Amino acid sequence: MEAVRLFKSLDRNQRNTFFACFLGWALDAFDFFLLTFVTRQMANDFGASIAELSYAITITLAMRPVGAFIFGLLGDRFGRRIPLMIDIIFYSLMELLTAFSPNYTWLLIFRALYGIGMGGEWGLGASLAMETMPTAARGLFSGILQQGYAFGYLLAAVVYWIVFPFFGWRGLFVAGALPAFLVLYIRAQVPESPVWLRRQRDTSNFWSDLLVVLKRHWVLFVYVILLMTAFNAMSHGTQDMYQTFLGEQRHYGVTQKAATGIIYAFGAICGGTIVGHLSQKWGRRRAIIFAAVFGILLIPTWVFSPSFSLLVIGGFAMQFMVQGAWGIVPVHLNELSPQELRGTFPGFAYQLGNLLAANTAVVEARLADHFRNASGHPDYAKALALFALVIFVALIVLAAIGPEERGKEF
Repeated sequence: MEAVRLFKSLDRNQRNTFFACFLGWALDAFDFFLLTFVTRQMANDFGASIAELSYAITITLAMRPVGAFIFGLLGDRFGRRIPLMIDIIFYSLMELLTAFSPNYTWLLIFRALYGIGMGGEWGLGASLAMETMPTAARGLFSGILQQGYAFGYLLAAVVYWIVFPFFGWRGLFVAGALPAFLVLYIRAQVPESPVWLRRQRDTSNFWSDLLVVLKRHWVLFVYVILLMTAFNAMSHGTQDMYQTFLGEQRHYGVTQKAATGIIYAFGAICGGTIVGHLSQKWGRRRAIIFAAVFGILLIPTWVFSPSFSLLVIGGFAMQFMVQGAWGIVPVHLNELSPQELRGTFPGFAYQLGNLLAANTAVVEARLADHFRNASGHPDYAKALALFALVIFVALIVLAAIGPEERGKEF
């Protein structure tokens, strides 16, 4: 009932803005996750191993800080709205070009450029949404906003299920160009951030002010980067190689893999919304620790369950906790951010964390090759379990020692 009340408290502009920011992030994630469903098929087409093809994921993540920095600065200098529209068109175009990659080298180039666009979207969308939402509603809408990522995964699973059997992996990436049409909605229905508009007159000394703010808050910046490294390693460590685990080790087909992805994406959406909302009462750090502790307890069910039904339950519960913690990130980072750099600081720190965690899929693939099961095949279950355990512990420690500014006025 509280959630319904908070939703009704939004005016038309707030609803339109939130919907656009949610869709921007969801469609960005949709484009990213398409590749994780077809690593084997793409590797075969390009004459590469799964581990080598995983570098296409790594290079996307590695280039995201570049996009966050470029588009974040544009957002702080010129407003959130126009740079967000340019960014969405850019990443949609790179997704389309991926479909026409003639070889492995060009695939890496297009995924690197796509990474720039993907990196720019989150910071702009999160700052625009959080600056537009009422203070009391931030926890709930932070959780919903971040689960645009899970919604994107859900959409990718559905499109993979429907499109891939008929059009192959290239057809998937053609479908991935559709987010460009979101720009029309933003252009017609979404106003500029009211917080940025109030500060617009103070941007004449933007570059000198930028240096002053960075010098004053560099310790906070380093802490947030480490925190986001743990967050990104947790997210990618529980998702990017999981479909490979289901196919290569458990030998499930397209329908079972897609169904599992759809179900645990629903778990992620539920977790992000619920835990994000609870963080408004519990506090941001306490809610993160809660989700990480339960994530550790769920590892055996998530990868070692003997039956498909138990794996599905484990996947649902694991993503409930993983994305439950992630649901706190938009509001937590925006509250910690210096107001002068709210377009740049959260997104850039987030994407630098992504850069440090960019090798997650490759590390897990190498670990799986190292462990090997009784039949001599890579043991993805052990690799995913070990990686997840280490990252959950790191996240608990970082959340426990960090600052918090719940309810800070913008």
